[in-house]
Amino acid sequence: MTNQEITDILVHISQILDIQGENPFKTRAYLRAAQTISSLTFQLNSLENRKEIGKLPGIGSGIAKKIEELLETGKLGYYEDLKKSKYAPLTEFLKIPGIGPKHARLVHDKLGIKTVEELEKAAADGKLRVLPGLGEKAEKNILQGIQQMRKYKERFPLAFIYPRAMAILEDLKKLKEIKKITIAGSLRRMRDTIADADVLAVSDNPEKIMEAFINLPQVAQVVAHGHTKSSIVTKDRFQVDLRVVGAESFGAASHYFTGSKAHNIRIRSLGVDKGLKINEYGVFRKDKRIAGKTEEEVFSSVDLPYIPPELREDRGEIEAAQKGNLPSLVEARYIKGDLHVHTNWSDGNNTIEEMAMAARRKGYHYVAICDHASSMGIVHGLSAERVQRQIIEIRKVNKNFKNFRVLCGTEVDIKPDGELDLDSDTLRALDIVVAAVHSKFTQPEKEMTRRIVRAIENPSVHIIAHPTGRIIGKREPYEVDMDKVMDACKANGKILELNAYPERLDLSDIHCRKAKEKGIKIAISTDAHMTDHLEWISFGIATARRGWIEPKDVVNTMTLAKLLNYLRH
Repeated sequence: MTNQEITDILVHISQILDIQGENPFKTRAYLRAAQTISSLTFQLNSLENRKEIGKLPGIGSGIAKKIEELLETGKLGYYEDLKKSKYAPLTEFLKIPGIGPKHARLVHDKLGIKTVEELEKAAADGKLRVLPGLGEKAEKNILQGIQQMRKYKERFPLAFIYPRAMAILEDLKKLKEIKKITIAGSLRRMRDTIADADVLAVSDNPEKIMEAFINLPQVAQVVAHGHTKSSIVTKDRFQVDLRVVGAESFGAASHYFTGSKAHNIRIRSLGVDKGLKINEYGVFRKDKRIAGKTEEEVFSSVDLPYIPPELREDRGEIEAAQKGNLPSLVEARYIKGDLHVHTNWSDGNNTIEEMAMAARRKGYHYVAICDHASSMGIVHGLSAERVQRQIIEIRKVNKNFKNFRVLCGTEVDIKPDGELDLDSDTLRALDIVVAAVHSKFTQPEKEMTRRIVRAIENPSVHIIAHPTGRIIGKREPYEVDMDKVMDACKANGKILELNAYPERLDLSDIHCRKAKEKGIKIAISTDAHMTDHLEWISFGIATARRGWIEPKDVVNTMTLAKLLNYLRH
């Protein structure tokens, strides 16, 4: 049983308990355990790693025993009994934006609704608006949420597929018959959502590669099994296509299957202008292959330098390459710290010192502790008094470090009127203030824009976190005029966050590009709630690269001294 399978079961248990009206501490315990396991960099299903279960943060002895039962038997008696509950099928409703556990139970108990189709019909017939706590607006939002759910049903967040696809890649790399191998498609371009994964390989023995591929432990279904191409569906429910090509065509195939389609059309068009034919097999002049072993050869054949995969969207990258103006994109090695992490002082799993140690192990020079303020409704959210106590604790922790600094910060809520949920004196005592919208997402565009702009104009605020509020596949961005938000940031010298939390990636690549053009600094931060989440910085970096972001555009590429000076001014 894989970590993902265990995670899915724990999440499902949490959801069923939530709908049943169980104690919220119990439901959150299962959810927190699921989050811990999904973030692990190793599989629990080896005998050696099973010993680590009881040591994992956020996993108590009761849940640890259940995980051990899953690993031992592949089943969990408690879960099997829970699935017999009349509320178990209603967890499908929780995928719909606007539907929570209470509403899922309400529509079942009052109207006998058991399926999404029944829910959709009831909403279309106006039967939900009469239920307590719903109404006509909620009914409309539920209909929109169902459409949104279906829109994302066949796509997965980047951070879900990427590590699983790379695990398959690593398994295939172990085969001595593999000479070269790479991911391709939208996954290589690091789009925020992915439909499936593409893998390209070079081998003189493709039959053996295909046989090994369809028999990988991750395989749930073999869709196709051919001589040079096979497709499988994994136990995690996404498709992977593997192609084996000749070494002479590897570069051309990598370019072709990486895409995007629009980018490829432009490259082929440039080839036609030079009397060349460019396809997945190579670059040809008449019937003679003249290039294609590497991607560099493909680009060089049309007088272009190498264009990084993240830029290949036909958004001006070809024109920039022709003029020698391609950006020098940000990379992980430039990041000197994380400016938005949480601890167990609010809703995080780890202590301040544990988060600091994890950041230091990544080679960072600093990390900003930005726990939630109390009015957010977050368990253990910090009052002004607790913020002062945390500042004292952080100062104590900093005495244990040399050449590393824990910054005192907060993630303060932007109230519907634009006011902040901590007083100015408290905010001025902090090194860094991250402000974010966490409620009233349905405000009209003018009100939401005015709300965020007012926070930007507050002299205590440094960074606006996850500026559009999107949750990929679950919640669309709220209505906000991002041009006005960015203009306010520019006028007030404020920073926009690119939140690397896998379900957010907010700012999007498009907004990153626009912020860069307006001269607004970006903070690439993880919003980490446990030490393992610090690794999510890679997904933020990927999104930044898609937005043409360079190291000079990112505040957390600065040294500590430069950063603190920048924040002060």
